[in-house]
Amino acid sequence: MKPSIPKGTRDFGPLEVKKRNYIFETCRQVFVQFGFEPIETPVMENLSTLTGNYGDEGDQLLFKVLNNGDYLAKADSAALEAKDSKKLTSSISKRGLRYDLTVPFARFVVMHQNDLVFPFKRYQIQPVWRGDRPAKGRYQEFYQCDVDIVGSTSLMNEVELVQIFDKVFQQLGIPVDIKVNNRKILAGLAEIAGIEDQFNDMAVAIDKLDKIGEEGVQKELINRGISDEAVQTILKVLKTEKLAELEQILANSEIGMKGIAELRFFHKYLDLDPCFNTVSFDCTLARGLSYYTGCIFEVKAKNVQMGSIGGGGRYDDLTGVFGLKGVSGVGVSFGADRIYDVMLELDLFPKNVAQSIDLLLVAFDEPTHLHCFKALNEIRKHGLKAELYPEPAKLKKQMKYANGRKVPYTAIVGSEEMDSNVFTLKNMVDGTQQKVNLSELINIIKG
Repeated sequence: MKPSIPKGTRDFGPLEVKKRNYIFETCRQVFVQFGFEPIETPVMENLSTLTGNYGDEGDQLLFKVLNNGDYLAKADSAALEAKDSKKLTSSISKRGLRYDLTVPFARFVVMHQNDLVFPFKRYQIQPVWRGDRPAKGRYQEFYQCDVDIVGSTSLMNEVELVQIFDKVFQQLGIPVDIKVNNRKILAGLAEIAGIEDQFNDMAVAIDKLDKIGEEGVQKELINRGISDEAVQTILKVLKTEKLAELEQILANSEIGMKGIAELRFFHKYLDLDPCFNTVSFDCTLARGLSYYTGCIFEVKAKNVQMGSIGGGGRYDDLTGVFGLKGVSGVGVSFGADRIYDVMLELDLFPKNVAQSIDLLLVAFDEPTHLHCFKALNEIRKHGLKAELYPEPAKLKKQMKYANGRKVPYTAIVGSEEMDSNVFTLKNMVDGTQQKVNLSELINIIKG
């Protein structure tokens, strides 16, 4: 059988893993600097936890896990006969792979509320799964790097999350646009268009603007049962670029005006220390997930064709789904796999990211190999990453290995070096060589 992997997934070799770890570590350092603490949640969640929080389209993308054993023994026979997959699923599958990290986090908060200090600030770096159709930058298995704060309604949290976006992408070297909107503004738009009860339909359609364009959004809105008059109102307002103009349009909408007030407060804090990257208002930003209630964010990389590489927003009562009412939260997520693809395309990874060891010791026979092994242990005690080629071999073979591992230094030991208790230290970058004792070798490699 020819080996293969499921569509929408990828293998990562040592070099790729090092590059991905560079992204994870950059995120983690910034998260910790802002006071966030790590948690982890299971790969699988109960389907009752996941369903109903992502909208109808999101629920359809959930990966379901079949019940253990003879899962058909307790299957709904009527649903099976009728080929009704929706009704059948509940009888053959109780668990699913997590779709994001936010809903499992809300579940975590409710279950562990007595052990947490609120406001609780957590970060989480783990994979998620979605049954999307694979395309450029879209995978069925991918990592998210999330930061969330629950138990506080302060808009200062939104400001710090945008600063985290800004700092991480600045450190990664990716120039980005950070887009900001507020779901209350969109709720105000639905109100003046007379479609308050179809708000989620409107938001899901608007969220596809980048993918299907204005004409596509217009068709989708109409297909969702929204009147042509309301559609024209929506599309006209979405062209508004300034809050002052929007303020006049939404003057008679209480919820819309509240959204504008929240964005003004947000900028009052953010503008005290301007970001390195562009932060701008975008009326068309909707975020398709149904749990967002306030400020929302999305990040796009400049100079490369790629979907959003970060996003998030305020969710006022996501924990209420699990019985804990009135606990507001806000968070953002970094799409690590898209960030990886962007950095590859723009050649942004540090040149030394592939370097896994500082030194390779090279010996030619059993006595020199034993001599090097003793030195190897001493070198490692000084915190250096070092290897000894596992067996005496020809110099050409060992140097080929060193080049393949991108080792910056090799220390060659023949009988002459062993008798003199020195090493021929070779700089693999510029080719220079010098004879040094062990202490000198350690100091040189330490820089």
